[in-house]
Amino acid sequence: MNLKKVLTWLVVAFVVFYVIQAPESSAEIVRNAGQALGDAASSLANFVGSLI
Repeated sequence: MNLKKVLTWLVVAFVVFYVIQAPESSAEIVRNAGQALGDAASSLANFVGSLI
């Protein structure tokens, strides 16, 4: 089996295990990541808008 494939499955299994064991913490991590992406997109939009 390919090492990359094995590592990918191990990461997926770990994420699933973490979500099952700590759903509130998992939801908070996803919420924070989404907020960070939204802030980054907003900052990028402001930068591009200031160029025009």
